[in-house]
Amino acid sequence: QVQLVESGGGLVQAGGSLRLSCVASGDIFSIDIMGWYRQAPGKKRELVATLHSDGRTNFADSVKGRFTISRDNPRNTVYLQMNSLKPEDTAVYYCAAEGVIAEPDIYGEDRWGKGTLVTVSS
Repeated sequence: QVQLVESGGGLVQAGGSLRLSCVASGDIFSIDIMGWYRQAPGKKRELVATLHSDGRTNFADSVKGRFTISRDNPRNTVYLQMNSLKPEDTAVYYCAAEGVIAEPDIYGEDRWGKGTLVTVSS
């Protein structure tokens, strides 16, 4: 089975930086899109950034210029570098893998991690 595990969350002061990592484990052949979503208390889950296997990226307007996303495809790992953090970035950050092809019998499915908490103090 395919599992995603996030790491790197924590408490940081406004203006600081954090780097989130997410590793997808299992007998994986390929993952089309890897990315990050977040959910703040009382709010809906929202897209933060995604990175397609062909290199295309997509960022939420609120994080453009502050966050970058990268992938290590052989290691099925995605990173989110977060700079100039703001209190409004406080949320649980979830890793997502979309279009997963893996054994046994996984074709084009999506998987989610359990999330890592990022807290930005003012």
